[in-house]
Amino acid sequence: MKKYEVEKIRNVGIFGHGGDGKTSLADAILFDTGMNNRMGRVDDGSSLLDSEPEEINRQISINAALAYYEWDKHRVILIDTPGDANFIYDAKAGMQVVEGGIIVIGANSGVKVQTEVMWGEANKMNLPRIIFINKMDAERARFAETVNDIKENLETIQPLPLQIPIGQEKDFKGIVDLLSNKAYIYEGDGSGKYQETAIPSELAEEAQGQRVKTIETLVEMDDALMERYLEGGEVGLADLYQCLKKGTVACKFAPVVCGSSTKNIGIHPLLNLINICLPSPVEREPRSGKNPRTGEEEQREPKEDAPFAASVFKTIADPFAGRLTLFRVYSGGISADTTLYNATKEAKERIAQIFMLQGKKQEPVGFAGPGDIVAVAKLKETTTGDTLCNEKNPITFAGTSPPPAVMSYAIRPKAKGDEEKIATSLQKLMEEDPTISISRDPQTKEIILSGMGQVHVDVVLEKLKRKFGVEVDLEAPKVPYMETIKKSVKGVIYRHKKQTGGRGQFAEVHFDISPLERGKGLEFENALTGMNVPRNFVPAVEKGIAEATTSGVLAGYPVVDVKVRFYDGKSHEVDSSEMAFKLASIMGFKKGAREASPVLLEPIMKIEVVVPEDNVGDVIGDLNGRRGRILGVEAKGHNQIVKANVPMAEVLRYAPDLTSMTGGKGSFAFEFSYYEEVPANISERIVAETQKEKEEG
Repeated sequence: MKKYEVEKIRNVGIFGHGGDGKTSLADAILFDTGMNNRMGRVDDGSSLLDSEPEEINRQISINAALAYYEWDKHRVILIDTPGDANFIYDAKAGMQVVEGGIIVIGANSGVKVQTEVMWGEANKMNLPRIIFINKMDAERARFAETVNDIKENLETIQPLPLQIPIGQEKDFKGIVDLLSNKAYIYEGDGSGKYQETAIPSELAEEAQGQRVKTIETLVEMDDALMERYLEGGEVGLADLYQCLKKGTVACKFAPVVCGSSTKNIGIHPLLNLINICLPSPVEREPRSGKNPRTGEEEQREPKEDAPFAASVFKTIADPFAGRLTLFRVYSGGISADTTLYNATKEAKERIAQIFMLQGKKQEPVGFAGPGDIVAVAKLKETTTGDTLCNEKNPITFAGTSPPPAVMSYAIRPKAKGDEEKIATSLQKLMEEDPTISISRDPQTKEIILSGMGQVHVDVVLEKLKRKFGVEVDLEAPKVPYMETIKKSVKGVIYRHKKQTGGRGQFAEVHFDISPLERGKGLEFENALTGMNVPRNFVPAVEKGIAEATTSGVLAGYPVVDVKVRFYDGKSHEVDSSEMAFKLASIMGFKKGAREASPVLLEPIMKIEVVVPEDNVGDVIGDLNGRRGRILGVEAKGHNQIVKANVPMAEVLRYAPDLTSMTGGKGSFAFEFSYYEEVPANISERIVAETQKEKEEG
């Protein structure tokens, strides 16, 4: 494979909301540049990039996919990213390793939620970007209205139209290039073939007016050029391109072009624009990281003779081929059969072969240098977020932190004995997708699978079955209720006496039982004074009480925040034993707990909901309806953060409700805060339901 100078390399991510045609655009680019001999299509499952069965069935991108092409002496690596909120982590991780982005927006739908999310991420990274208004051939497609929508909803960087469409909806057939003052009419059959013509007369006035505005914006990038322009001097196309590059790289504006990816209209001007105005690795700031040995910040410049450094941004798990690790090289270079140092894990890794990816096709390359995004197979220790480098010059780069999970299910295998297989299979999927989390609830003993939403969880289960042959059933996770007591009871006496022939069982225990402050757990006090109970039986009494607290008298939930004072009892020199005192203690504790006003406790979660200002009232009202207590509201940019304490039982399925309430613009995170007494009416219902489950089970 041909080696390119770093100045001729472009790494470009394609971002936007799901359904706006990002993958179709990538497929059209790969066809027009000769990297694919047919036009891949999402709707018939032939896309080069959406190749996983879960993607083909849903017709959405689930994973970030890589491809590359060569155009006008440049090599461009594309990262096609998911636009569904369930899989947004992959898009954010992909944005970390590119120098430029294409934001795809549907001309028939305008700016949508995930477009805003990824635009905000690009602003944080100061990422130069091009806006491609897609689906100009669709019903209700409107170019001017979409540009206005961009101006109103995508902040910080203003759109700069470089084209106007020729026709729209079913009549869309080409574009007017404002800078070159030319029109391009396409055949519209998917071939990408076009004719260069004069601007249609009916568009001449509009094109001229928009051209003047665009040129006036561009010449502001160069004082000398602006002065020449204002004095009526000639401004050439090369001058305009230079200003376009300068303004785009500086994030002063975002060039806007348009087309139809499925009809292959408007793709070739986009290819030229990527080369012209998106930066190469040398035109961006060197990547900064920390020396793990000194803690000092260091930089890695995109030079082949610099120490090698690369960031792992994605892992692909395959039960047959093994783990495939994708990384971006920032400095230095490596060849096949090399040993690298994982500075994150402090481990050495052997690099066998190096691949460039064309969809899921792996193409071997002998060398990877600055700006390259490549894959290697079967690394033992390395996972997403790690840094690979030269051991003598170690550095670690910050990765993309996975967002907190928003939906959880208890899972159990359909086949007996698959519990261990579930754990190992999910662990491999977690290497591929860090937004999956798995845990075991210590109280309910359930395996809890958490993800970014219902679609995400469904995809995880489909991958479990397809890749590892494991099938599971989903259940809503049980709320880990607890029990406690509200009043003290003195002089609880319980006698355990059993005669079954031969040696009998005898033990009598005297307790005082009292409540403790919340969070104190269980406290046992040995307050024996006389010799009625031999001291060697005290450990058995304590064990019995500890066992008794694992299942309360109301609904069988663990008992907490209770003190038991063991002050007296009776024994028999023949029939008393450790087992007898343990059984007496269990029954004595339960007897005392029933008399001590037992109550149910529920976990309370601290929740933070980030929503647009218009939705604050609805969210607060909804949280109040979930027995929540509002702690406050504070501003976060153009959004508001609503903070509240809410019972866990009320927010197990909060994600779809918030999405519905906010049109997908809300997000939330919660964590356990404390336990609190359940209201009496709700407690009665929970106890009744638990009793019914026991009877049925």
